[in-house]
Amino acid sequence: MLESIHHTRMRAALEEAHLAFARDEVPIGAVAVHSVSGEIMARAGNRTRELCDPTAHAEMQIIREICRLECAQRAPEYDIYITLEPCPMCAAALSYARVRTIYFGASDVKSGALTSSIQLYSFSPLHHKPVVIPGVLADPCAQILKDFFAQKRAQKNAVEMI
Repeated sequence: MLESIHHTRMRAALEEAHLAFARDEVPIGAVAVHSVSGEIMARAGNRTRELCDPTAHAEMQIIREICRLECAQRAPEYDIYITLEPCPMCAAALSYARVRTIYFGASDVKSGALTSSIQLYSFSPLHHKPVVIPGVLADPCAQILKDFFAQKRAQKNAVEMI
């Protein structure tokens, strides 16, 4: 079976999530694809702990990189693939960056801002509303998060037993 281009791109985002996991960051990854060339132009994973920066989510890293590449404050010719539904901060930033389409893997029932709890893009005052495509490789995107937090719980329990 041929893998869809969207699955290939989400697998690239999952690679970034695995790298974040290895850095002991919450394993969320993202890639930015130029909508004309189809080329992956930027890759990122969470770096909040490493950079001591609560805004260093994968999506924010991606926005900073593509805007730097374009020498512009907006990136309307980009599609973003993210392993987890963006939080309100990232969803707003993606709107302000004017990205074209957001593809995400796992839904975030608690903090997701696109299709889950908040649905930020349903508010009319928001000027730009990217197209949102949920559920791309949702199972592996959710599994890496489950594995990460299971490992964290096991480590905490092991410390408590000492």
